[in-house]
Amino acid sequence: MNSRQLREMGIGLVVPVVAIGLWQLAAVQGLVNPQVLPSPLAVLRKWVEYLLPLQPHAGGSWLAWAFSGELMVDALTSMVRVVLGFAIGAGLALPLGLAMGANARVYAWFNPLVQLLRPIPPIAYIPLAILWFGLGNPPAVFLIALGAFFPVLINTIAGVRQVDAIYLRAARNLGAGRRTLFLRVILPAAVPYILSGVRIGIGTAFIVVIVSEMIAVNNGLGFRILEAREYFWSDKIMAGMISIGMLGLAIDVGMNRLNNYLLRWHRGLEN
Repeated sequence: MNSRQLREMGIGLVVPVVAIGLWQLAAVQGLVNPQVLPSPLAVLRKWVEYLLPLQPHAGGSWLAWAFSGELMVDALTSMVRVVLGFAIGAGLALPLGLAMGANARVYAWFNPLVQLLRPIPPIAYIPLAILWFGLGNPPAVFLIALGAFFPVLINTIAGVRQVDAIYLRAARNLGAGRRTLFLRVILPAAVPYILSGVRIGIGTAFIVVIVSEMIAVNNGLGFRILEAREYFWSDKIMAGMISIGMLGLAIDVGMNRLNNYLLRWHRGLEN
């Protein structure tokens, strides 16, 4: 990490640090009800309790002990649902988006249905998901797949349809067939759009998993926040929210690094 990145990171921490300081000051001065808005130190203490195992495992390895805390179990459970749902949604969206972008007839067939279903938020499907799949992982995975499907689909279509006509004409003049034209020109040119859709789709999937866990399952970060609400554990609610934010940030940073790595050839990223 170079000095410029460190400086940008330091600048980015100014506002959160000031906000947390003001929050702690308001809590210490008694300006807020601790049951409604606990202090940052109380939230941090609860987050540590949530992270660490409730009971040490006698005779178990240190690795098993470290990953047996309630927070780790909930986070891993949520991430498994996100990965599975996203893989299904993106796996269906990518070939359909490529076909709709590259073939005007396929686009004409499917676009009305896509535009009809796209504005419906995945949350609206919760009653049907429970009716179709019952409770547990299946409805949650279905909702996550639905949330990831449309961002990947729309960006893939846009990427294929936005390929510069100059590239297409040049490839045809050089004798490229339809297969070569698609694999060597259209697909690489659409990759930046596709990766942007993947990044948005993963973010949407992570949002949907929290909502679905509040409704259809009995574990995960979303379920734990809902459970804390039932008992009015506001510090645990905020600890869960912080955990979600940290996971979301890690996912976004990871996707951004992956995009930069895969798009090294793209203008503006080659350096």
